[in-house]
Amino acid sequence: MGVVSPAQAQGKVDPTSLSDTSARQIAELQRIKGSLSKAESKVDSRLVVENRIRRGAFTANLPHLNTGVAVSDADTVLVDIRADKVTDLLTGAIRKAGGAIRHSSPATRTVRAELPLGAVNGIAAREDVLRVDTASEAMTSRATAPGQLTTSATKGESKEARASRLAAQATTAIRQRSAALTSEGDRVHAADTARSQFRISGLGVKLCALSDGVDSLTSLQATGELPEVDVIAGQEGSGDEGTAMLEILHDLAPGAALGFATAFNGDASFADNIRALRFEKKCDVIVDDVLYFNESPFQDGMIAQAVNDVTKNGGLFFSSAGNEGNVADGSAGHWEGQFVDSGKGVGRFVGSAHDFDPSPAGTQIVNPLSANSRSIPVLLWWNDPLAHSTNDYDLYLLDDAGNVVGFSQNVQTGQADPYERVNPTTGGLNVAVVKYRGDDKYLALSALRGRFRDSGNLKGYNTPGVTRGHSAAKDAFSVAATPAAAAWSGTLEPGDPANPAGPYPNTFSTSAKLERFSSDGPRRVFFNADGTPVASPAGEVRQKPDITAADGVATKTPGFNPFFGTSAAAPHAAAIAGLVLSGNPGISTADVREALTKTALDIGAPGVDNRSGAGVVMADRLLAYTGASPQPLAKAEAPTVVPSTGSPYLKPGNTAEVKLPVHNGGDGTAASVSVVLTSPTPGVTVGPRSKSYGTIEPGQTALSSFTMTVPASHPVGVPVTLEAKVSFAGALSPTTQRFSIPVGQPSEETKTFSYTGAPVAIPDGSSEGASVQLPVTGVGLPSKLAFSVDGTACSATEGSTTVGIDHTYVGDLVGTLTSPGGVTATLFQRNGGNGNNLCQVVFDDNAAQPFSSVSQAQAPFTGTWRPTTPLAALTKASADGTWTFKVVDAVASDKGSIRAVSLKLNGYVS
Repeated sequence: MGVVSPAQAQGKVDPTSLSDTSARQIAELQRIKGSLSKAESKVDSRLVVENRIRRGAFTANLPHLNTGVAVSDADTVLVDIRADKVTDLLTGAIRKAGGAIRHSSPATRTVRAELPLGAVNGIAAREDVLRVDTASEAMTSRATAPGQLTTSATKGESKEARASRLAAQATTAIRQRSAALTSEGDRVHAADTARSQFRISGLGVKLCALSDGVDSLTSLQATGELPEVDVIAGQEGSGDEGTAMLEILHDLAPGAALGFATAFNGDASFADNIRALRFEKKCDVIVDDVLYFNESPFQDGMIAQAVNDVTKNGGLFFSSAGNEGNVADGSAGHWEGQFVDSGKGVGRFVGSAHDFDPSPAGTQIVNPLSANSRSIPVLLWWNDPLAHSTNDYDLYLLDDAGNVVGFSQNVQTGQADPYERVNPTTGGLNVAVVKYRGDDKYLALSALRGRFRDSGNLKGYNTPGVTRGHSAAKDAFSVAATPAAAAWSGTLEPGDPANPAGPYPNTFSTSAKLERFSSDGPRRVFFNADGTPVASPAGEVRQKPDITAADGVATKTPGFNPFFGTSAAAPHAAAIAGLVLSGNPGISTADVREALTKTALDIGAPGVDNRSGAGVVMADRLLAYTGASPQPLAKAEAPTVVPSTGSPYLKPGNTAEVKLPVHNGGDGTAASVSVVLTSPTPGVTVGPRSKSYGTIEPGQTALSSFTMTVPASHPVGVPVTLEAKVSFAGALSPTTQRFSIPVGQPSEETKTFSYTGAPVAIPDGSSEGASVQLPVTGVGLPSKLAFSVDGTACSATEGSTTVGIDHTYVGDLVGTLTSPGGVTATLFQRNGGNGNNLCQVVFDDNAAQPFSSVSQAQAPFTGTWRPTTPLAALTKASADGTWTFKVVDAVASDKGSIRAVSLKLNGYVS
């Protein structure tokens, strides 16, 4: 039982009707709803009321009301603007209104912007704007105590504190290179024995994660805990849950490539990043642990649609089932079912309240939250299509005295979502659902990480099925959690039974127990992704979760030892799937699903159930079912070209020996290795065309020579392209590598092209960024390229006018250079913490140290550094034309400008 208030203990909360106080205050809110202008009707109701309060256009009849809207000291709010189409006219209007663009997503027709509160109605009044909502928020699925959620809106650490913490971690990591730490999940899932038995490592597979951020990635790479990670530029995020997930992926599938993008820049950005990881970064398996509060339980929204695009394309997608509890353990706060008219007019306000009591004789028009259900989102959904709801429901939070302390009453007239949300700041409140207008609909009321619990004379009503959103996408794998080792030491609610423990150092068996917080299913869906109804009026029931994996494991990521929650379970399952792909190149996603579900250990109710799905994934059983072969992976490496003239430079008319190494970086022996070496460059001949390299053992390199002749007519400075096709006995055969061989003698003359115009302000926290252009003439094909951020005198002074880039937090910045041909290289990517200013910094591929290794103590940043991605990619075509240098400030609250930069180019001797 929760804490019972004196009013409840005395039976003063009438379950059959709201008090006069409640009725009067709700009537006042609904009077406001009835007075909305056309523009205001398109705005989140909480924003409308907050705006009216600050304009003084509000009554004193709601003394305890909290809108829950986060307004900055500058009177700005973060909003998501949904439009017919994202156009320059719309983004221009946002900027003209004093707004800053945080993320623009044409694919989802959404702009996230920091907007003055007083400008919200003006933007909503535009014909191309459909909705203006408070920015969508998210949370990860890491296990936390009640009221301690880490969400996208409440990270709880200043940028300065974060920078200092990361700087200290980096220093410690460099000084203490301790032994690697492996997740206990590797043992309990028998992944270690499976890798050894089948001799597979994840080779040939790319595993990618989405979470909050990867703050400690550089530190863990310095210790050897993590390898290179392909992070989408500007999408590093903030926080460390992503780092911990990458550790798990690497522990179980150490041969796999890794990638990452944040999911915390809004729902539209999350959807964009899911697609980018698959279609741009070529990820085979993607895993996330994030839930956005505005993800519908009844229809695949923009995030789930991105997941569907990935799975239709042959990718595998794994997602946390959530830590929102389940009915069997009494740990959930979820009610789902048909609206039942209580028959009670509540005071003088429009509409009628829902009756939660399922008995024919009883009536209860509120559902009581437990005393610990605070600082959590309480969500209401009903079965209308997204962005087309024509039935209007409202949601209210009431205290024991009947005061309205929270509300959500958006206007649903055909272009809004069927969605309302309130945020209880204290526990023990009561939730009322009111049908303002329309039909009786199927409802889902969820107190995420809270509970509906008996309190006084009120009964807490719960039903199964809290898991939702993109984790419940039809072809996604929704992953429940079971502990690997020691039990979680946290407590969900006072009086709860002890949490279960895992089998480590033994493997899982059928006696494994689910975590008490792990979310239950199933999920009922009423609409297809396009908004059309599914075939059955009762909805399509999806079996969720699908499978179960380990949590409660050790990582070296600070703050994640141990790491509990379905956040930790999902990457274990994803990594094991990566082993299957590694040992079975070309296996279908349908076969992977069949294998995962048929070989899982049944730990719940017999057969597939709504808590564990098919059961615990076991790597040894899974690979025994699919079979697996150690795959060789023979690839040609950069050749050595030795001209017959004895000159170090290959010139037109020369014949040269090409020494071509082939390396087997795979798990198995590469037999019958042969290479076909050709050149698509006109007039270039290569002989012999093919050569046998024999057998190459794992980790070994073989070398052979070819002869290449360059015609005398070949232009100086235009490289010769060699294409090496390596064939071998294995499913990953053949591999093809292209090499660009310079022709001509590089010029020693360096030509410099500088930007010397007026300083260009870098928009604060805007994905649009600031750009300067550098016109180049008279170079032709570059033999060498470097880029410099200039400055006459280096200083860490804020707002310095003598540095190349002045900025008060260099760790917010992402700098890119784009060639006239449209090829882009990333120079720096969120490095430098809270250090100020870049001055006399040279980015050169031949530098000894990467700029990613800088610390805030080195500000102002100067010297020669390797860029994040090689500049060599920009030297494959003529340098003549316009180059673009762009800087994006990825995080709000700091400022700066581009002042002086230069492009340094060498051509070839004629």
